[in-house]
Amino acid sequence: MNVGFDLDKIFINLPPLVPTKIIEWLCKRKPNGSLKYRIPGRAEQTIRIFSHYPLFRPPITENINYVKNQALANKNKYYLISSRFSFLQKRTAAIIKRYRLEKIFNAMYFNYSNNQPHEFKDEIIKKLGLDMYVDDDFQLLEYLAKNNPKIKFFLLNKKINKKLKDNLFTIRYLSQMFEE
Repeated sequence: MNVGFDLDKIFINLPPLVPTKIIEWLCKRKPNGSLKYRIPGRAEQTIRIFSHYPLFRPPITENINYVKNQALANKNKYYLISSRFSFLQKRTAAIIKRYRLEKIFNAMYFNYSNNQPHEFKDEIIKKLGLDMYVDDDFQLLEYLAKNNPKIKFFLLNKKINKKLKDNLFTIRYLSQMFEE
């Protein structure tokens, strides 16, 4: 089985005291009802580079340990698929190294070509032939689930746990993805 995971809010937390709603407002737009992410301007990039120091991005140890143990215990292949833009490449490399994520995953894919995140992830998911994918971005997952009806998609959300659509589920813990 091929299983993919997003990075932020799955394995790496957001900076303390920064509400998710503000990050979504800064990053996403829905012109004409379609999903579109924006690449921040130079000043905002500087702020975001600073906020991506490992000091401000603590690990979600529970999830890292779960996937590490799964990778050691079974024959599934695990992939990290992050839509982080190229201006975060150095910070992302530092985080990956600091939390030793390269030792867990069979391969890691990053959006350093600055494609639209949902399109980038759709391309990689199809290329890898994933069976399951976990993310924290509901709108992105809706897009992916619609375009990949045979793949199970999971929204990691500590508050709810229910089936959303035919192939889109919410889970509170990563271990629940193998229970569906």
